[in-house]
Amino acid sequence: MQRYNCIIVEDEPLAAEVIKDYVLQTPFLQLKGICTDALYAMEILQKEKIDLIFLDIHLPKLKGFDFIKALKKPPQIIITSAYQEYALQGYELNVVDYLLKPIEFNRFLMAVNKLKEPVAADAPAMAHTALAERPSLFFNVSKKRVKIYIDEILFIESLKEYIRITTKDKSILTKFQLGQIEEMLAKNGFLRVHRSFLVAKNKIDAFSATDVEIGGRQIPIGRSYKELVMAVLEA
Repeated sequence: MQRYNCIIVEDEPLAAEVIKDYVLQTPFLQLKGICTDALYAMEILQKEKIDLIFLDIHLPKLKGFDFIKALKKPPQIIITSAYQEYALQGYELNVVDYLLKPIEFNRFLMAVNKLKEPVAADAPAMAHTALAERPSLFFNVSKKRVKIYIDEILFIESLKEYIRITTKDKSILTKFQLGQIEEMLAKNGFLRVHRSFLVAKNKIDAFSATDVEIGGRQIPIGRSYKELVMAVLEA
């Protein structure tokens, strides 16, 4: 498993503690330090190989955006802020994501799952590609973090505040919103066929005007989704 060395740059103790707790729950993140200002963060960057920074904007001494601009080769950065009006400026600086406080764990998870794998300076690009792991996501299931490979997912069902993710071999229930997982899987060939169902397009065995069949399960096509679903499947 690829691990990301990260630091938290945050001057609010409570906010730093929340992010720290989330990082410790995420198996592929390795916390290397908590900094109360950007100057201290710069010292750590000179001593340690850091892949990711969780960065607040309003910091003492040096503001978050000025800190990013001061770095010649910044690591991947996820902004953590209580102010949504700076989001556009953040994305213009090529940040991975922009998290609004208070940060929910599900939203945190969406952000860190967008990370690009760090490449070792002396590693050939071809070798890195060959060794890259299959795309996967981690979900909270009964106080554990369970890895689900994206290419194994058949369909996902919404159950109010939870979703059930079904693969060929197993099914898990986790607290998540279907709209959030739909956004995360937007580029992975998933299709919303109903307000309660998201399906892997390449796993569909058969379909009609009213439902799709995947792994022996018939999943209804919602009336408001029918036109789009038919256009995609009949293309």
